[in-house]
Amino acid sequence: MNESAANGTPSDAPMSAAKKPHPELLEGEMLDARKGDVLVGRSVTINRPRRELYEFWRNFANLPRFMHNIRRVVVEDDTRSHWTVAAPAGKTVEWDSRLTMDEPGHLIAWSSEEGASLRNSGRVEFRDSPEGRGTVVTVTLVYDAPGGALGQAIAKLFHREPKIQARQDLRRFKQLMETGEVSTAAPPDAAPRA
Repeated sequence: MNESAANGTPSDAPMSAAKKPHPELLEGEMLDARKGDVLVGRSVTINRPRRELYEFWRNFANLPRFMHNIRRVVVEDDTRSHWTVAAPAGKTVEWDSRLTMDEPGHLIAWSSEEGASLRNSGRVEFRDSPEGRGTVVTVTLVYDAPGGALGQAIAKLFHREPKIQARQDLRRFKQLMETGEVSTAAPPDAAPRA
């Protein structure tokens, strides 16, 4: 481990690669991080134009189409939305979220509003691929894990852990944007059953 990583100072690695977020280092990332929060960062390259991906994501009502745990997003106005998300053991959590930054074609950043049942903030960035083959989409999320380490273990057990979900959701986003559908192993509703 290099000296800067050992003493908590910034290195050249992206903040989303950190194991534990340092709130003072995340200030420039426009994330509302507090001590003990969990940091999730994932990227995927999608063979579609940056603007098209941004516009699809920016319509938050589209997110349940590829984000497995999101049950519903109600867009209230240009900056506020209400989220209903699946939680372990058949429960749901809900919160209001507000945009903190919106750069068309480049960046969307958000934060849950005060009193949220799951305090979180995040950002999604859209950058042209260095190889000129589509767009690199990077999602960075900071959240207060309900129940601490025990809550995280239970979430993993029920496949509701955000680190796992972020990877799977981005994979589904790529499928949806490149092929127009998300592949699934579930039989279609119209298939005959014996």
